[in-house]
Amino acid sequence: MNRTSSARRRIVVGALLCAFSLPQIASAQDPRATVVQKAARDWLALADKLDATATWKAAGPRFQEAISEGRWAALLRKEREARGAVVQRTIAGTRFGANFPALPPGGNYAMVGFRTVFANQPNSVEDVTLEQGSDSNWRVIGYVIR
Repeated sequence: MNRTSSARRRIVVGALLCAFSLPQIASAQDPRATVVQKAARDWLALADKLDATATWKAAGPRFQEAISEGRWAALLRKEREARGAVVQRTIAGTRFGANFPALPPGGNYAMVGFRTVFANQPNSVEDVTLEQGSDSNWRVIGYVIR
């Protein structure tokens, strides 16, 4: 075999090894992450439309108990209108735990972080905190933009 054939063969073998290892990497992700990320994105889609009523109703009981629908509507409008439309949003990470700051210990919580580009604020971070209810559904209980 000449050098060119040998180099091609190493490249092909390396590519195959990478291709076969990808499913293992993907399956190593916590299976709850996909469900939680979808719940966060669905809720954020409502917030992107400035639909305060829908976001408040879709949120979990902790969220609804912490802020009235009217106060939430004013806060959402204030926080989101100034930043402008969402240009791009990518997931930065997802964490799960039973003890999150400012929440009662022993819960089933998740936080999904997003890197978000708003039209008027290009370098933003959105943190969406969710709690799994007794019906096993994940609902937003906190939302912060930095």
